[in-house]
Amino acid sequence: MPNSYIGGGILFLAAQGVPADWLDAVSAERAAQPHWVTPLMTVTPRLEQGYRIDDLDTRLASGTWVNNLGNGKGLELIAPGLPIELAVSPPGYISSADVHHPQGDTDSSLRLKWRLYAAPESEGNYIITVVLGASLPTGSTHLGNGAVVYTPTLAMGKGWGAFAVQSTLGYTLPVTAVNRLGHSLLFNTSLQWQMGSLWPELEYNQTTYRDGPWSGRCQGLVTAGVIRRHSWRRRIGLVLGLGYQRPVTRFATQNRALITTARLPF
Repeated sequence: MPNSYIGGGILFLAAQGVPADWLDAVSAERAAQPHWVTPLMTVTPRLEQGYRIDDLDTRLASGTWVNNLGNGKGLELIAPGLPIELAVSPPGYISSADVHHPQGDTDSSLRLKWRLYAAPESEGNYIITVVLGASLPTGSTHLGNGAVVYTPTLAMGKGWGAFAVQSTLGYTLPVTAVNRLGHSLLFNTSLQWQMGSLWPELEYNQTTYRDGPWSGRCQGLVTAGVIRRHSWRRRIGLVLGLGYQRPVTRFATQNRALITTARLPF
């Protein structure tokens, strides 16, 4: 899978060493913001640097189990000396035991973060960031959007001691095929509590559909999970997480899902 090869390459380069000036600048940007962990589903307003791969096992409303290896995650890099992050996500891979379900690559994506305001735990413990995401029509037939879709998003977070809230509000803007894809209002909020190296969390992920075939419908999902973060080798960290997701609205495209995540910050 593409994610596996890219992740191994990033780990190799990080282990061999990269320019010290760049890493010092990255450390300075991280020090200027809260030190929470990135939630399982909600996009964090924090700037991150590392490689991430997720695995999403979903039981659809039809009863079919579908696996998404990658789940739209990939490489994240912080611009030296700037409050900016660029994320590049290669296609995930959809597989299913049901031979009638489409299988193959999902769309790839890009994401740019610009941190507007931030303060670490000792100086206010908050952050505000604007995010521009773009999915690219690289997916297999019936698995991708078939069009470029932009998603401007406002992301915010606030912490109180060991407790942190991170929240996003975004809107999808297809460049073409608007009647087929429609627009979506995306709202996500995570509640986290630090317990040493463990971060138990509860997330609410809501999609409100406008235009398109599901216009007027709303899907809400609740995700309960736990994330563990610790140092590993030199600058390389290791973050592992596990979550369980269920719908809480009458309209739902899925019945339940299991999420696993592995991240290598550097």
